[in-house]
Amino acid sequence: MTMKLGRMKIWPGNPYPLGATYDGGGTNFALFSEVADRVELCLFDDEGVETRVDLPEREALVWHGYLPRVGPGQRYGYRVHGAYEPASGVRCNPNKLLLDPYAKAIDGRNDWNEALFSYRFGHPDSYNDADSGPYAMRSVVINPYFDWANDTPLRIPFHETVIYEAHVKGMTIAHPDVPADVRGTYSGLAHPAMIRHFKKLGVTAVELMPVHQFVHDSGLVERGLSNYWGYNTIGFFAPHNAYASFGGHGAVVQEFKTMVKALHRAGIEVILDVVYNHTAEGNHLGPTLSFRGIDNPAYYRLVDADRQYYYDTTGTGNSLNVRHHESLRLIMDSLRYWVTEMHVDGFRFDLAAALAREFHEVNRLAAFFDLVNQDPVVSQVKLIAEPWDVGDGGYQVGGFPPLWTEWNGKYRDTIRDFWRGEPGTLGEFASRFTGSADLYEIDGRRPIASINFVTAHDGFTLTDLVSYNEKHNEANGEGNRDGESFNRSWNCGVEGPADDSRIDGLRDRQKRNFLATLLLSQGVPMIAHGDELGRTQRGNNNVYCQDNELSWVDWVDARHHDVLTTFAASLTALRARHPVFRRRRFFSGEPAAGSKITDIAWLRQDAQPMTKDDWTSPDALTMTVFLNGHGIPECDPLGEPIIDDSFLVLFNPLGETSTFTLPPREYGRAWDTVVDTSDPLLAARRRVARAGGVIDVGNRSMMVLRARR
Repeated sequence: MTMKLGRMKIWPGNPYPLGATYDGGGTNFALFSEVADRVELCLFDDEGVETRVDLPEREALVWHGYLPRVGPGQRYGYRVHGAYEPASGVRCNPNKLLLDPYAKAIDGRNDWNEALFSYRFGHPDSYNDADSGPYAMRSVVINPYFDWANDTPLRIPFHETVIYEAHVKGMTIAHPDVPADVRGTYSGLAHPAMIRHFKKLGVTAVELMPVHQFVHDSGLVERGLSNYWGYNTIGFFAPHNAYASFGGHGAVVQEFKTMVKALHRAGIEVILDVVYNHTAEGNHLGPTLSFRGIDNPAYYRLVDADRQYYYDTTGTGNSLNVRHHESLRLIMDSLRYWVTEMHVDGFRFDLAAALAREFHEVNRLAAFFDLVNQDPVVSQVKLIAEPWDVGDGGYQVGGFPPLWTEWNGKYRDTIRDFWRGEPGTLGEFASRFTGSADLYEIDGRRPIASINFVTAHDGFTLTDLVSYNEKHNEANGEGNRDGESFNRSWNCGVEGPADDSRIDGLRDRQKRNFLATLLLSQGVPMIAHGDELGRTQRGNNNVYCQDNELSWVDWVDARHHDVLTTFAASLTALRARHPVFRRRRFFSGEPAAGSKITDIAWLRQDAQPMTKDDWTSPDALTMTVFLNGHGIPECDPLGEPIIDDSFLVLFNPLGETSTFTLPPREYGRAWDTVVDTSDPLLAARRRVARAGGVIDVGNRSMMVLRARR
């Protein structure tokens, strides 16, 4: 609870750390602004009554002061006095209550009133002096103390990692085994029912879609929608308050930490999807909520020729100014905070190419990457780039520095094309299945540089990928113009739900093909939440604004997909048991030590080695891959050689059953079937297949055979 505010005496305090820092006796407030003439700290009591106090000191462009007896739960904001000259890029307006860029917690949500904007609607060149205080969110002083007990970083190696992309609310809001009062929250995600599911599925890390405090765009709110995905950040240090199960006053921080602690106890890492490329303030017609009113040219990239406009490589109206020292400090301080104070294990950077734009081109040696590489904290956690933005030259798959891993969009596209029978894909499919050496080996990176995925939050779910040829986004209210139009999907003959057991069977088989390919490829697999449960969005491939049953996981319907869930779990278990599926180095194609058999072999259906013509033929789609368990070049942590079983992986994306000849005895004398996507539970147990014998692989199916010892 906040103290009763009266006349307050403020001490000089310190310029660092930025933000509001409680020390047990009071709180230090520090705010960067080079353009300000004066900064008022605004404190709010429980009735919303505002008390303003001038920050008395300015040092190194930081305004600061210390208030004794002000502690956790205190709501506050800033009013920044200075020039309002949009043409020169400066937009100070003391009538606007501003969030602290370093706020560790934020209360409330914006009430979209014209007062939040620095101009009058319909008159973009006007000056709006209406007070935004009654309509704006407030920053909150937090209690930094928390009993982490013996929680330490799990540091699961990337080659042992299986990532599960999840939405905090969508995962649990409809889960019948999660108590109603914590569904859709951080506490709900850490509930034993969810942890049991994660453990059963075999995932080692949950990658949470944005949990930094975000804003629901006014345009969406007016249409009765919301920014469900959360890629609209306004607070880079604050957990999103709508995902808290109890109270305000900054308690969301304790709840988030408790969630991380519980997941760590279960052996599951927490990775955050972070949006440092832009903020929720939008373009020059957006609201004044924080950064714009504090120091617009420091935080945003402005168009050189006319500084009232914003340089936009994100498609959201603005781009964070990573050329400026203060924006870089904000990003690095935020990353360190989430690692050191919130104990997260890594980050996935949305539109990461935007962070590499020092001028106009994407520069892999940009200052941001230099800072990350040199930082003793941030450089030690998992760093995942979404390696593109919407600007010119923004598609940078394979172009990030060695410390980084990347969402491999080429993997997604190739695997989709292969299993829908697109001709001429065999060669690239082979490269993607074995870790994409063509993208990553040239600069010394390993297979783990490739984060492999077939589906993600953006696009079709796995069920929809095999059920729809076209997007069906009418519910978004944009005339079905939003979302990707070329999805490389195949509906298996009928658009949408099919009252035909043959089509349903084919779709189920295709889903298993995708999961088996994903989880047995070299690199790091990522499963999109609910794919293992048969989740559908009814053909909507852009549910960014759909906070409802269309986007939530339907746990009741999921019970009809137990076979798929069990099949996915069996694949992660197979991957965990056998290091040949998660090598730390690329295949060399050379013979294993003491053997004439190479570490990998590509064979035709007749067991003969693939020729150049086989690779380039548009009709070639089937093949066998031999993975040599004796050809793993790395050692275990004790320096001992890693020896594994050998495997054959047989791919048949054709519409009819294909007969495969097994290779001669030197590859293996006999083979057991361990995966068959046409028989997911291996109900029809097969006899042992002998070297040189034949085996039928069902239409649009794949099989995995293990060499008998």
